[in-house]
Amino acid sequence: MDWNRIEGNWKQVKGKVKEQWGKLTDDDLDAIDGKQDQLEGKLQQHYGYQKDQAKKELNDWFGRQKW
Repeated sequence: MDWNRIEGNWKQVKGKVKEQWGKLTDDDLDAIDGKQDQLEGKLQQHYGYQKDQAKKELNDWFGRQKW
């Protein structure tokens, strides 16, 4: 699954995102609305990740998913 399909299925995917990154609020997830760059930004904000680390964490998580 590519990220475009994540955006299209965001309502189903955001539960998995919340399981992985519990500090993200429902309001955060609504604001992200499936946008990869928005999710990276929220990870930086809530977890103190640097930009590269946020991207790596997200890519690692994405790769582990069983779509």
